Amino acid sequence: MSQANRRSKNITEGVARAPNRSMYYAMGYKETDFGKPMIGVANGHSTITPCNSGLQPLADAAVDALQAHGANAQMFGTPTISDGMAMGTEGMKYSLVSREVISDCVETCVGGQWLDGVIVIGGCDKNMPGGMMGMLRANVPAIYVYGGTILPGHYKGKDLNIVSVFEAVGQFSAGKMSEEDFCQIERRAIPGSGSCGGMYTANTMSSSFEALGMSLPYSSTMANVEGEKIENTRESARVLVEAVKADLKPRDIVTKKAIENAVAVIMATGGSTNAVLHFLAIAHAAEVEWTIDDFERIRKRTPVLCDLKPSGEFLAIDLHRAGGIPQVMKLLLDAGLLHGDCITITGKTVAESLADVPSVPRADQKVIRTIANAMYPDGHLAILHGNLSTEGCVAKITGLKNPVITGPARVFDDEQSALAAIMAGRIVAGDVMVLRYLGPKGGPGMPEMLAPTGALIGQGLGESVGLVTDGRFSGGTWGMVVGHVAPEAYEGGAIALVHEGDSITIDAHRLLLQLDVSDEELAKRRAAWKKPAPRYTRGVLAKFANHSSSASSGAVLDKFE
Repeated sequence: MSQANRRSKNITEGVARAPNRSMYYAMGYKETDFGKPMIGVANGHSTITPCNSGLQPLADAAVDALQAHGANAQMFGTPTISDGMAMGTEGMKYSLVSREVISDCVETCVGGQWLDGVIVIGGCDKNMPGGMMGMLRANVPAIYVYGGTILPGHYKGKDLNIVSVFEAVGQFSAGKMSEEDFCQIERRAIPGSGSCGGMYTANTMSSSFEALGMSLPYSSTMANVEGEKIENTRESARVLVEAVKADLKPRDIVTKKAIENAVAVIMATGGSTNAVLHFLAIAHAAEVEWTIDDFERIRKRTPVLCDLKPSGEFLAIDLHRAGGIPQVMKLLLDAGLLHGDCITITGKTVAESLADVPSVPRADQKVIRTIANAMYPDGHLAILHGNLSTEGCVAKITGLKNPVITGPARVFDDEQSALAAIMAGRIVAGDVMVLRYLGPKGGPGMPEMLAPTGALIGQGLGESVGLVTDGRFSGGTWGMVVGHVAPEAYEGGAIALVHEGDSITIDAHRLLLQLDVSDEELAKRRAAWKKPAPRYTRGVLAKFANHSSSASSGAVLDKFE
């Protein structure tokens, strides 16, 4: 039912919910406008981060296109937190929290204003899952417009991106880089607007939304500063108006089979570990049954087809120029690894959308490989279990010669002391670092560990030192890393019981994360353990700590038993 019809129905039935027309007249509306659909434009523009600083032209284009196609545009804002700027600081604790704030903003504005549809425009990491969760909760016709990736920086003949800076910190501290090179990399890595350029979290989520059917084909890997992003936004607005007419809603599109398609593309492109956490939350918002072990089911059957950073060579813009996500999807579809009958926001099925995409990637590119020549025969995001993580955790195993290590634990109860130990040279090959009390409740907010992992890579320890945490990793992280350990330390998980020097085994072949300590000894330690006092007792971080579910169920705030 259109909003105009709903208004009429409300007035007829005497329900006092119809908007006061005089307020619309105050904004320049005419009588004829009240028969048009009201469509929200959730605008993530801000000057907080380059990821979002280029969104206003897209929001303006969306408004113009909506009006040109017979709809009223209602713009409202959503916030963002720059993960790259907050990394390694207390501010990083607000990053995952912002996912919930964004989803609340979208749901609140759509529901509060009885909007007929919504177009969400976002750039930085949490804009995507937050916007999608809000769209699914509101469940009016909706489309996601990704703000676009950044173009690479350049120095001494090499492409640069945000992770180049974090790795340069480790190289400089290890005496492997001059101060001049370090300063030049810092200045040149980010040349303009757009989201971090590798297959990091923002590009992972945008690519998965295209595979999910909630964004237009080819839209997820465009560069923010190139003109096709404006045209794509206009086309997205047109498609959304048609979806409103057809009453095609997000929960019609985001089914279990559609989520399987999205996760297959995440595996094929070598995407971020954060996608596991976010798709658990997205499935929850869509009321789709999905567990952490479903990722392992998809991983085992899906090869890694794309040579993309952080563990590979190329950036998202290179993927776009090589054929984009539709080319990756066509390879998966032909191999029987996608559900071609899933509906998309355009009204076409996945198979219909890919009908004109070549079955073989272009020979003049090296980004996308064929199934027969895959980077890896199965996916890179492995779900591990064991006595150290009975609910499961996530290991990113691409780029590693041997994803197995057993070594002594080096235990830290915060990120800063762990980074200091790396920089001081106290972490050596064979160690397994344990960073704990950084989970959804303990952090709170499950901060990312790009600073320590980037420093390990920069010092040449990425494959020889393990790192286990109940926190998260940046999409730019690679190495012998295991995150999202659940139950978390703050809830008394076994990670809280690890002692300095204990033997820990990470074995991605056996899908095992094991603390090599007897059950009897663990029972003694558990009896002696005391829950720490909360780090925050008021405000948004305290609310998140009190209400968040486990990482193994997406760290959502509305999972009520």
